[in-house]
Amino acid sequence: MEEITIHEIDFALINEFFTELERQGPGSAEETVRALSFIGNISNKTKIADLGCGTGFQTMVLAQNTEATITALDLFAGSIDKLNAKAERHGLQDRVKGIVGSMDDLQFGDEEFDIIWSEGAIGNIGFEKGLAHWKRFLKKDGYVAVTYESWFTDDRPAEIEKWWTEAVPEISTIAHNISIMQKTGYIPVAAFVLPETCWTDNYFIPQKARQEEFLKKHPGNKTAENMVEFLRREAELYSKYKQFYGYVFYIAQKIGNWGNWDL
Repeated sequence: MEEITIHEIDFALINEFFTELERQGPGSAEETVRALSFIGNISNKTKIADLGCGTGFQTMVLAQNTEATITALDLFAGSIDKLNAKAERHGLQDRVKGIVGSMDDLQFGDEEFDIIWSEGAIGNIGFEKGLAHWKRFLKKDGYVAVTYESWFTDDRPAEIEKWWTEAVPEISTIAHNISIMQKTGYIPVAAFVLPETCWTDNYFIPQKARQEEFLKKHPGNKTAENMVEFLRREAELYSKYKQFYGYVFYIAQKIGNWGNWDL
């Protein structure tokens, strides 16, 4: 039987499934804070855009570890509602605002932000496309920090290569991704691999109970069944092939006057 791909699953169902979970992708508060440590001079005047924010787990981490003002953007209104409610519960509503929008068609002003953040989302529009589009909204010498699915090795088994190439067609090695950051007008600052627990403890394990609950809510719904099958297969493949791939945090600084040189 041919495996389904992520692109064959109803996006609304994916959103319904994941908005009830604390995280919508691999990661952790510790790794968000670690990435922040590579970015200096963050003050109460700093403006951060968190793109593809989901329900805002990392948004709250950013707010609790900086004095910055944060605009968090996601395609789904339900996710943004949860994020704004979370900000209010934490007393952060004066500095954190969630808005509905598309990260490949941003409506912000040029050079509006000091930092553009995106965990587990840039792959949806393409690593190079995202970096190139987002750059105009960064101030001179501003920073971008993203997590992105990456190969750890130059060669890997055909089974996992097929799976991830179908899910994220531009998936590549860490070295290649750093070269893309340079090509699109950034100076690489840091790149580090997210620990295995970011996948197992924070992403796969919390899904298990949710999967059963989701199937009960959608009895006989083949699309829902296919989605859960896909997620279980993702966990199975990670266990089998985790030495070949994972999420990498990439941090880079916009070259201040990029595009203004007379080359």
